[in-house]
Amino acid sequence: MKHHFHLLAATTLAAVPLQAQASASSPAPEPKPQRSFWGRLFSSPPPPHSAPPATPDPSPQKTPAKKAPPHKPTSPHKETTPTKDAQKALSPEQRDALVRLQIFLDKALFSPGKLDGQPGELTTKALLHYQKAHNLQPTALPDDLPLPKVEETYTTYTIRAEDKKFVGDAPSKPAEQARKRYLPYESFLEFVTERFHVAESLLVKLNPTQKLNTLSVGDTLTVPAVDPFLIEEVRETAALPKKPEFLNRRIRVDRNEHVLELFEGDQMLASVPITAGSTTLPTPPGKWRIQGITLLPTFRWDEGVLNHGVRTDQFYNLPSGPNNPVGVVWCSLNKSGIGIHGTNHPETIGRAFSHGCMRVANWDIIRLVNLITPDIPVLIE
Repeated sequence: MKHHFHLLAATTLAAVPLQAQASASSPAPEPKPQRSFWGRLFSSPPPPHSAPPATPDPSPQKTPAKKAPPHKPTSPHKETTPTKDAQKALSPEQRDALVRLQIFLDKALFSPGKLDGQPGELTTKALLHYQKAHNLQPTALPDDLPLPKVEETYTTYTIRAEDKKFVGDAPSKPAEQARKRYLPYESFLEFVTERFHVAESLLVKLNPTQKLNTLSVGDTLTVPAVDPFLIEEVRETAALPKKPEFLNRRIRVDRNEHVLELFEGDQMLASVPITAGSTTLPTPPGKWRIQGITLLPTFRWDEGVLNHGVRTDQFYNLPSGPNNPVGVVWCSLNKSGIGIHGTNHPETIGRAFSHGCMRVANWDIIRLVNLITPDIPVLIE
């Protein structure tokens, strides 16, 4: 939708008294342009990035995926639902329009993070990156983008019996986790939110009559119509093979903006929000390379490494699974203990600090690794 301006009508001055003619010839103040639908939604600039020191991410040790960033204890209710003050009061029409925009960006892999139907910093950054990559005016307004049709915004998902394989007991303490053979989702709610990249707060609004904390097989939910993250298709792989056709690609990490960008030459192919290190345990700047890529990695939980960067003999080997602290992917760099990896807390992406690694939502990193290969350069700024 374009901006519309009110134009002053022309007037005939012949029959108007002299004083009135002088007045009419003086330029009248031009009315302010009317803001578009999107202009009203994005009426305030995104707040400056200020990440609260939420539980940091661990950083793995020497082995390629067997070590990854820090452990954050899981809890029975992992979602951080925005407060009323943090959320903008929107009509259903406005909310659904924002979901359509977020779906569009998500499918293009210019990720806005969790789909929540709210204007915010991550959505604005994703939109600006998309516009830059496609040589569009960086307006941060999606007036001319081919967004999904209204009827294509949502779909339904019925929880299947086979989904039970990925849901189960997910203890929070490393000693208990180490005794498990697999770290599954702790509930069907967590399974669904990750599968459809959706914030629990939006899922509640879309399913007002459902008891989301007690979902079971056979329950049907309304969800955003994204390309779902299929955990059942992720196979344990110690090292993905090199892809020569991707060797001319490169990754750039902006620690201040908390974003990872993928390029081929000068063309940006994708951007995803990340959680980077803190001032105490920073993500190391410099020129690095992807050394190896592991799917469904295990994790060496060592408190000495996580809190002080010192390897000790007091550690736990945690099994793989979506609730592993490094999620479903570990991309090691040629910098000991540092990598790009998934997470078991996607709600903290872009809003917390890690122990030096770069944490990405599982649904983003599983798509990202299909576009990269070991040996490509990684510039961390």
